[in-house]
Amino acid sequence: MSAKLTIDWCGREIAIEYRWTDTRETGNTENANDASPEWPVMVFLHEGLGSVSLWKDFPDQLCARIGMRGLVYSRPGYGKSTPRDADEHWAADFMHRQAYEVLPALLAHLGIQKPWLFGHSDGGSIALLYAAQFPAGLRGAIVVAPHLFVEDISIQSIRLAREAYMQHGLRDRLARHHDEVDSAFFGWNDVWLSDAFKDWAIESVIPGIRCPLLALQGEQDEYGSLQQVLRIREFLSSAEVITLANCGHSPHRDRALELIAAVASFIQRQQ
Repeated sequence: MSAKLTIDWCGREIAIEYRWTDTRETGNTENANDASPEWPVMVFLHEGLGSVSLWKDFPDQLCARIGMRGLVYSRPGYGKSTPRDADEHWAADFMHRQAYEVLPALLAHLGIQKPWLFGHSDGGSIALLYAAQFPAGLRGAIVVAPHLFVEDISIQSIRLAREAYMQHGLRDRLARHHDEVDSAFFGWNDVWLSDAFKDWAIESVIPGIRCPLLALQGEQDEYGSLQQVLRIREFLSSAEVITLANCGHSPHRDRALELIAAVASFIQRQQ
């Protein structure tokens, strides 16, 4: 079951939906936030249309394997978190604001110090931005299908998503996971398709990352070419990069067991 907490974001109080992973496999059946502060935390950052519930049980499976607490939350505009105002349009720096403002406020509220981050898609980009901005603030980061720059393949797939939302039932499917589904969809879709977003890129921040970094991407990713993760290694030689065969944009759905094994091996090597 998810819960809510309230944080101050730029003078505005917003509710954030969150949940701790099921910790029975690691021997603690109480609220994971009551565990020893020395027990590491993996914070999960969802994709552009994601939410707490859309992760399903993947965070629980991963955290059971690696022996960590897991924190899953819905960003503002998603899930059961505070939706966008009806006339609110996100600017091209919306992921920067999540990395530099919302995520630090959430971690401070929950007393989480030096977590791991696991980010998927837009969440992967947010993880990279956070890691570069707060180089001493992480134990490590795993980014899955992150975006470093805008590609034609991304825009084409996002336009197709808009068509599916308007005409082919995607809205009904997403409505099961978002209290205000139009807030979630158009917040993401409108900004990605805007003229202001065409030149968005975060490659320049990658050399500033100091924590252990693992980047993974499916070879059949419909939202980005493999250059998205291969460029990470060009800018940061210490980063580990894995490409997954027969896998699309969501390895935690397409190749969950392989992804969990790769993450567990990477984390073990950092200890």
